[in-house]
Amino acid sequence: ITYFINICFAYFPPSSSSTSKLNMSLQNASISVTHFIIGGFDTLKRPIAVGVFILITYLLAVLANMANIMFIISDKRLHKPMYLLICNLAVVDIMYTSSCNPTMIGVLLAGVNTISYVECLIQMCVFHLGTVMESFVLAFMALDRFIAIIYPFQYHSYLTNTHVPVLTFILWFVAWCSTCYMPAIVIPLPHCSSRLRYTFCDFPAVLRTTCVNPDKYFNEGAIIAFFIFFFTFVFICLSYCGIFLFVKLSSNNEKKKMGSTLVSHLICVIVHYGPAFVQIIFTRLGVVLTLEERLVIGAVLGPCLVNPFVYCLRTKEIKQKLFKIFKTFHTYD
Repeated sequence: ITYFINICFAYFPPSSSSTSKLNMSLQNASISVTHFIIGGFDTLKRPIAVGVFILITYLLAVLANMANIMFIISDKRLHKPMYLLICNLAVVDIMYTSSCNPTMIGVLLAGVNTISYVECLIQMCVFHLGTVMESFVLAFMALDRFIAIIYPFQYHSYLTNTHVPVLTFILWFVAWCSTCYMPAIVIPLPHCSSRLRYTFCDFPAVLRTTCVNPDKYFNEGAIIAFFIFFFTFVFICLSYCGIFLFVKLSSNNEKKKMGSTLVSHLICVIVHYGPAFVQIIFTRLGVVLTLEERLVIGAVLGPCLVNPFVYCLRTKEIKQKLFKIFKTFHTYD
């Protein structure tokens, strides 16, 4: 936290005269970019194995999340606030994992290592939109559990099938606004390279292809990420603190029932924030992760794969519906 605060106080804009001279030199050195070359996998030793692993992970994540969405939509008994949030989480997971995985699979398995400028910007926006929305949805779900446990009798008046979609739309709008600054920054900047040093198009990858010093923009992005990432995490922690204080005063049967409702959400929170904190700690300690290690941290522990299976196995209604479908197929066999 101190690091991000220091950034806020350390940044001073350059003078107007030096800025105009710099812009003139950048325009002379810039090139016209219609396509980007993805070079993040150039040093990878086992591209086929990694590509197959990402492909399997991606297919499982998409199919599992689509199954959750179909279960909730097709069963009117599941048209409740909590399941609407689970459905929204599944939509975010599909969007998030589909923003980058197809590109990486194409590079590793098909050898297609180019992407158009427009597609790259779209991928950048969708990827970061999914990152922000993942944090927002988990925070909203923490609020849902908090109200359900602390105020069970007022729950259905606070969170209704009308309130939840409206609040969800507001979160999507705020998340979109928070990511709009990225294309607004990148598009006007001149490019000095068409080669991405990363494995797909995200904000740091595209920004490093420009002719400007990226530190200023990285600092601005870090401040925005700090407010979104850490504030949602703190909100979730405070919600759980309130829940645990309430549970402490409850009976053993109530504790067991409340604990079962929190396990699924707690697993998703750990899976989402855990890899990010691990990478932040390793970076601060100076530990350099290889590309394979970064992919393992992001894919094996990736929320897009874990979330749907967690809610399928931990949510009684979805689990019963799943068992009923399997039983029907077994009867036909």
